[in-house]
Amino acid sequence: MPRTPRTSLVFPLVGERVLLRPFEQVDAAAAHGIYGDAVVMRYVGDGKAVSPATTTQMITDYRRHQSERGFAFWAVIDRGTGGLIGDAGLEVTRFGTELGYTLARDAWGRGLATEAAQLCVDAAFGPLDIPRLVAVADAENPASARVLEKIGFAAAGTVTAYGRPHRRFALPRSDQHADGLHRACQPDKGLHHEDRS
Repeated sequence: MPRTPRTSLVFPLVGERVLLRPFEQVDAAAAHGIYGDAVVMRYVGDGKAVSPATTTQMITDYRRHQSERGFAFWAVIDRGTGGLIGDAGLEVTRFGTELGYTLARDAWGRGLATEAAQLCVDAAFGPLDIPRLVAVADAENPASARVLEKIGFAAAGTVTAYGRPHRRFALPRSDQHADGLHRACQPDKGLHHEDRS
C-alpha cells in the first residue's frame, strides 16, 4: 500500500535561472526531445535513448511517485524561455533516497544542473525532512560527479547500476542545511503552479 506523503511542497521550486515543478502528461513531447537524444542518455539508465512511449511511461511513473511519496523527478524549466530543459528530483531506489538530474544538451555547461540539484537538496532537507540523500554518477561521467561535489556530496565508493560501474555519493542532512536553506521552498508568486498529481 502506498504511503501518504509526510508533507507537501509548494511548487514551483524557484532558483535564479530554473524552476522545478511536477511533470504533466503534456510535457511528453518536450521531454522526449531530451530522453530520445542518445548523447544525453548515454550515462542515464541503461545508456540508450528511449522511445516516445517510454518517455510517456516515465512521466506517468514520476507522477505516481509524486503522489505516493510526496517527491519525484520534476520538470526543470528555464525561467528565461519557459521551456522544459530536463528533469531533476528525488526517487526511492535500492541505494536510498536518490538525487538525479538529466538536462538537454543545450543546457549543459551553464551551471543549470547544479542549480536544479541544489533546489532538490533544499526541498529534501527542508519540507520533505529526508535525513540523507544518495546519488550515483556513471564512472565515465565526471561532469555529473562535479555537480554532486559542488553541492556538498561526498564520495562513498562504487556500485554497479544498469550493468555499469558508477561512483556513489552521499549527503547527510546537517545543521547547516537546516539553518541555511536556499530559496527552494519559497514560492514565486508570479510563477505559482499547483501540484495536481
